[in-house]
Amino acid sequence: MTTLLAHISDLHLDGSGRATERATRVMEYLRALPRPVDALLVTGDIADHGTESEYEEAARILAAPFPVLTCPGNHDVRTAYRKALLGAAPGQGPVNAVHTIAATAVLMCDSTVPGRDEGRLDAETLAWIDTTLTALPEGTPALIAFHQPPVALHHPLPDGYMLQEPGRLAALLARHPRVAAVLTGHAHTAAASTFAGLPLIVGPAVTWTLRMPWEGDEAADREQPPGLAFHVLDDDRRLTTHYRVVLPAPRGAE
Repeated sequence: MTTLLAHISDLHLDGSGRATERATRVMEYLRALPRPVDALLVTGDIADHGTESEYEEAARILAAPFPVLTCPGNHDVRTAYRKALLGAAPGQGPVNAVHTIAATAVLMCDSTVPGRDEGRLDAETLAWIDTTLTALPEGTPALIAFHQPPVALHHPLPDGYMLQEPGRLAALLARHPRVAAVLTGHAHTAAASTFAGLPLIVGPAVTWTLRMPWEGDEAADREQPPGLAFHVLDDDRRLTTHYRVVLPAPRGAE
């Protein structure tokens, strides 16, 4: 069974009209698709300051007729995230969840280190990933998603705050061939690489796009439209990714 996933990241909702408009624009585009996606993945930095009001706005904007799967980023705060976005009891531990989407297991993992920008999959999360993958039914493909990329992307900003100790995850994935790809955010740029012999896909940001060193010295390109990715996982566990940007509606359009 083919699985179709949309993927966005780094909304950085902060109560400003700009952030609200960009996130709303992307969601309106997704809700209007002629064929609905099977699910939307949001790989962190949903809020900019981690306040409950920011997550309440996120819950309103992200409401959709398809499942919306989230994981936190370094700007997110676990207690407010759990309470105002997930409607769950507040807690300080990592926020990990597995979802079955069109016969694919999607593991949304918490790679955040409270109070820091770099990421780390702690022992609890690594054990949860291992146990969850082991328990899946025979033949079920899986995708792993979290915030900070585990490889360098050749820009000093994201490369200074990437996932720490990535070898621990690589060793775990070597034991689980059912995993088809790793999906992340954080870098504010659409990118594709490899990790542990698997495709590594970095979702583009909604708030602003990273300008690479060869594009200029100013890191944040705020004029680029918000981006998103579509991932298609086929019966051969091959992942194909298509990137899009979402332009504003023309003036005068209804």
